[in-house]
Amino acid sequence: MVRRPVAWVVALVLFAEALGVAALNWFLGVVVDRQDMSLAGLDPHVMSMSSKIGGVVFGLYFALCGLVALLVAVRDRAPAGFGRVLLISVAVVHGLLGALVWGLVGPTAFLAMVVVLGLVVLLLMTYDHQQEEPAGPAGAGGGADGTGPPVTPPAAPTAP
Repeated sequence: MVRRPVAWVVALVLFAEALGVAALNWFLGVVVDRQDMSLAGLDPHVMSMSSKIGGVVFGLYFALCGLVALLVAVRDRAPAGFGRVLLISVAVVHGLLGALVWGLVGPTAFLAMVVVLGLVVLLLMTYDHQQEEPAGPAGAGGGADGTGPPVTPPAAPTAP
């Protein structure tokens, strides 16, 4: 099956992205802090701290989404509740980032965002279509607790 490998890949990609986003924003914060220039009257220290805090927050967000994907890969079960909402939100974020980076960075960055978006959507969709066997009514099986093969009535005797 393709479900578990996709979940592993999504987890690895989101962890790498978390580290990359946090490191990039931290670096940009250091650069702004060392410039000692203001932008439209803003304090450089405030801009620097904003960049660092934003990088840490988005890094933690991507790491949390990566943790959800990792749990999906380990458990081989569909994400539920808050985890599913996180994966859907990270897919939306990558769609918006893809649209943004097309104009600012170029088609290569757009392609990277679309690939991650596709992986997250594939993760969500493969577990959506997972067919689980219905439990059936209690006592339908042959065992004392309702498990095991169902008991079939004996065949009717035939006339000789």
